[in-house]
Amino acid sequence: MNIESVILEMARAAKAASIWMARCPTAQKNKVLLNIADRIEAEAASIQAENQKDLDRARDLGLSDAMIDRLTVKDATIQSMAQGLREVAALDDPVGAVTKTWTRPNGLEVSRMRIPLGVIGIIYESRPNVTIDAAGLCFKSGNAVILRGGSEALHSNQALAEIITRALKAADMPEKAVQIVPVRDREAVNILLAQEAFVDLIIPRGGESLIRFVVENSRIPVLKHYKGVCHVFVDESADLDMAEEISFNAKVQRPGVCNAMETLLVHRTVADEFLPRMARRFAAAGVALRGCPETCRILTGTSPATEADWYEEYLDLVLAVRVVDDMDAAVAHMTQYGSSHTEAIVTSDYRRARRFVREMDASVVLVNASTRFNDGGQLGLGAEIGISTSKLHAFGPMGIDELTTTKFVVFGDGQIRS
Repeated sequence: MNIESVILEMARAAKAASIWMARCPTAQKNKVLLNIADRIEAEAASIQAENQKDLDRARDLGLSDAMIDRLTVKDATIQSMAQGLREVAALDDPVGAVTKTWTRPNGLEVSRMRIPLGVIGIIYESRPNVTIDAAGLCFKSGNAVILRGGSEALHSNQALAEIITRALKAADMPEKAVQIVPVRDREAVNILLAQEAFVDLIIPRGGESLIRFVVENSRIPVLKHYKGVCHVFVDESADLDMAEEISFNAKVQRPGVCNAMETLLVHRTVADEFLPRMARRFAAAGVALRGCPETCRILTGTSPATEADWYEEYLDLVLAVRVVDDMDAAVAHMTQYGSSHTEAIVTSDYRRARRFVREMDASVVLVNASTRFNDGGQLGLGAEIGISTSKLHAFGPMGIDELTTTKFVVFGDGQIRS
């Protein structure tokens, strides 16, 4: 197999399909999405059989438990993929929507209309559910998509791709509107990143090393987030029972994801009361703490944190803890060490909550809620394509609106420019 020829043909076919997709009626797109959802449920056993091949190979390669967890297609994963597609089908179609209209003094009527981006390349690791989330969102927003999943999920992704292809064919739609790169060879990624003549945007999803590789090697614009160094700040006015539940959920509910809390900041006024009770609960869940000197004073036996810990995305049951003098210190810490991903405050003080929302530079800022809510599905976007921490074009969870752009449309009655 000539990998360069394969990728080039995929890119050309996607460009042709994108022209058709841009004018595809909403009802037809929705019908296909619902058909794919039904097929995923009906063919769950075959999908999981292919997934088992990937799991066997992953264990032979010695992949981590966290990676294997992301790779596994459980019954709940099947239901989540199908439900996500149904939710996307139920969303308003952004294509053709007019976002703003105004009239110029010369009588010209100017408006902005949403249109698809064109061809999107998505490069991601492990999670086979990303194949369905990405395909569904790109399809509903009128884009063609080329998906390059991790080599460890090739069997799972090909099984899902075959279901999508059959649904497109049954609807008499371009089968190349959704394509999966069919090879494990990493050279395929390099070749895809060079197809600027056909691909309009690259979205990487995965670890920091993958995203940096894509950014450094792509000739195509990239939407990215390098890592999720997420914080929860427990203010002096916080309801400590609430703070305990939020902090525990943010760290423990699923530690291996980008919106899990990595550093807990606690106001000095409540640290002596809050930290021991929080530490007991974390210890029962197997969370290892790394603390500042004040934290180590309060929690005897805690491992001292180094400067590197404040920058760390652990993606594991490890948590950095720092006692801060006030809100200024908390905001300064998040600004210096955060990654513009997710920041949360637990407080009963309305003015501090409003200040926190105003000042924090993050894609999602939460008041009295877990960082785990920085997720497109949880925020009502349906399935998400990823979380962008860059600010050009999109910031935060990317749903179907973020997979479109706008063009200007102008109506006149004979005006000419003097």
